[in-house]
Amino acid sequence: MSLTRRDFARKSAITGAGIALAGSVGALATAPHALASTGTGTDGADGTGAASAPGHHGIGYGPLVPDPDGILALPAGFSYEIVTYSGRTRLESGEFTPSNHDGTAAFQGPRGTTLLVNNHELKGPRADWQHPVPLTEGLVYDPAAAGGCTVVEVRRDHVAEWVGIAGTSTNCAGGNTPWGTWLTCEETEDRAGQNGMTKDHGYVFEVDPADRRANRGPKPVKALGRYAHEAVVVDPGRGHLYLTEDASGPNGLLYRWTPPEGFRHGRGRLRTLADDAGVLQAFRCFDSGGKFVDDLSRATRTGTVYGVDWVDVPDRDAGTVPVRKQFADGRVTRARKLEGMWWADGGAYVVSSYARGESPVQHDGQVWFYDPKRRTLTLKVLLGVNPDASADGAFDGPDNITVSPYGGLVIAEDGEGVQHLFGATDSGRTYPIARNELNIGTEEEPEYSEFTGVTFSPDGRTLFANIQTPGIMLAVTGPWKRQKRG
Repeated sequence: MSLTRRDFARKSAITGAGIALAGSVGALATAPHALASTGTGTDGADGTGAASAPGHHGIGYGPLVPDPDGILALPAGFSYEIVTYSGRTRLESGEFTPSNHDGTAAFQGPRGTTLLVNNHELKGPRADWQHPVPLTEGLVYDPAAAGGCTVVEVRRDHVAEWVGIAGTSTNCAGGNTPWGTWLTCEETEDRAGQNGMTKDHGYVFEVDPADRRANRGPKPVKALGRYAHEAVVVDPGRGHLYLTEDASGPNGLLYRWTPPEGFRHGRGRLRTLADDAGVLQAFRCFDSGGKFVDDLSRATRTGTVYGVDWVDVPDRDAGTVPVRKQFADGRVTRARKLEGMWWADGGAYVVSSYARGESPVQHDGQVWFYDPKRRTLTLKVLLGVNPDASADGAFDGPDNITVSPYGGLVIAEDGEGVQHLFGATDSGRTYPIARNELNIGTEEEPEYSEFTGVTFSPDGRTLFANIQTPGIMLAVTGPWKRQKRG
């Protein structure tokens, strides 16, 4: 049963401020130069009280200390270890670790180990990359494609890495499943014959970190559609999958897949589905007055709550027209750079990384929370346009995201200039956790790669994250503590 615009408007009128309160009490955070309760066009953004010095009122871990090795600045008392490094560390088979680390998830492995599945966002033909994912026998989808996933096993005194899937393209984010596997997402729409590919791409594949045999004969889950996939989460109670699309011209969509009647999730079950199994839908938002919302950038205040309906996708495999272009204006809600997602608190946290000229209103990042029970989407984080991306202290371009066992969110920054891992508390404070100090540009024109793949170990003691270029997986440990609301 869908929540209609009329139903949402009626409930808003009946409960009045109650709906606004539900959206704002738990509002997650703004950053320096961002807006807490004012619009994105307001001048005195710093006057909202959203920004706070590191460690202010017990929030965060203090200022970041420069790294003498020039890789990762961390607060005092924290340290990091390099887990994998493209072109330096090697797989079990002898090849170098592939480059361009992206989405990552951590799983409990046997005998106290941690298993991590690591995407490698490599687009186009293999010849374009120095360190593509090796074409391991039995694990290849398209031998022309450079991307895929590796599985990294971390023990106290040993690290091993092997291929989980190869021959896929532009493996960007993805998502873990309640049954202990990883769904890797191709952020591309290349078809056979384009960019050297021999098969169609733009699909989701399942990778099992604990069972190498289960990964043989890779098969795309075509029921989830073919488009520029970014991330995916699973509703463990209802069985729905939610998926983001990072695309423009027009902007991308948030999707929901409903499994067919009688289907039960489990290891390897998705690959048994028919290509047209279940129902794939795109979201359609409306405000408390029942007015259709064409783009998520229209929301300029944290605590904004939209009602959500779902509209069937006409051709999920995009045979002639890309999925996002199959909807006329006014049918679905769009957003620029729909990126990372994480399932927690009974719903899905969803990132819209930034909005520039492709969107009605500019911003430098949003995080939304979709509540499937209420069928509402609430703006939790809003980053105003960063006036000076080269300066340390301001955050922009949220991308991969995780919910911290110590409260709030941990967000990987993919913005302009300086790149951070930063935290956001439940009540509107942000704080730095790490800063990328690996300059891949020049001294005159420095350049710092984005952070990706932020995820905690199953025991919560280690934060894993990647520097995408050249491709470094890092394990961060230190005096983690529960963050106060501030």
